Amino acid sequence: MKQLNIGIIGLGAIGERLLRQFHTHPSTNIVAISDVNEQRMIEMKELVSEVNLYNNYKDLIANEEVELVYVAVPPKFHYSIALDVLNAGKHILCEKPLANSLEEAIEMKEKAEAAGVVNAINFPLPYSNPVNTLSNLIQKDEIGKLRRIELTMKFPEWPRSWQQNEWIARREQGGFIREITPHFIQLTQQLFGKVGNVQTFVEYPENEKNCETGVIARLQLEAGTPILVNGLSGVGQKEELSYKMIGENGVLSLVNWGQLTYTTMEKENETIAIRDNEQPGLIDELINAVSGKPSKLITFKEGYEVQRILEGLLG
Repeated sequence: MKQLNIGIIGLGAIGERLLRQFHTHPSTNIVAISDVNEQRMIEMKELVSEVNLYNNYKDLIANEEVELVYVAVPPKFHYSIALDVLNAGKHILCEKPLANSLEEAIEMKEKAEAAGVVNAINFPLPYSNPVNTLSNLIQKDEIGKLRRIELTMKFPEWPRSWQQNEWIARREQGGFIREITPHFIQLTQQLFGKVGNVQTFVEYPENEKNCETGVIARLQLEAGTPILVNGLSGVGQKEELSYKMIGENGVLSLVNWGQLTYTTMEKENETIAIRDNEQPGLIDELINAVSGKPSKLITFKEGYEVQRILEGLLG
């Protein structure tokens, strides 16, 4: 197969991260980039020299060379840009969360299905070595019957030091509930099935424009297993992200995105060796899907299910 031609809209920290992956992948070719910040486009052109620059994203979509568009802008712009991409009949990869409201997410899902194009969301965890290892351990029933899931998020500052921008600090489309929990909602639904029955208590600062500072929530799997969410920013400790699966025979934890630990009555927080992941990554799966081959992508349909729970968490 010839290289898949990629257009990228949005060149922030996350957009740049995946741009670099597309640039080094042998089966993809970045032909166009767009951002409202012209200096960012100039910086990226130094990395990807043979690329078209567009101040207006609609001109990028109109470029006939572009076959797949990666939408890496802040959440409140996903809806309008994604619909323009879908109306042009082009494949799409969108950043998470899918949208900035449940109503937008429903329409995006329906438009993507009607367009008949490849549609996916950038959830990297399902393609990672730690989650592949974790999934195998769950399938082997290492912890026995699942009794509870606990997600803990602690941040000394929000936004984080590497992601200092205004939108992610604001209530309209930022905050760690929107930025972090979708990853773990998706992971939970992948490993254990649908999530629902959301009860949430969100702490907000006095400034009505600023995002949340804390959340305590209870969710539930279809089988009745509870999920507890505990999030807080502005705390006097290093960043902590812990996704803990508590079973009758043991406890598995995914810590800070990439470390796995196992606890039983005989051993505590034993580090689990991460298996090398031979399954395809996100870009490989995109290429498989565009080529008409079987693929494992997190589509807009799954993105809508994540959005449904996310909106409940936000209250």
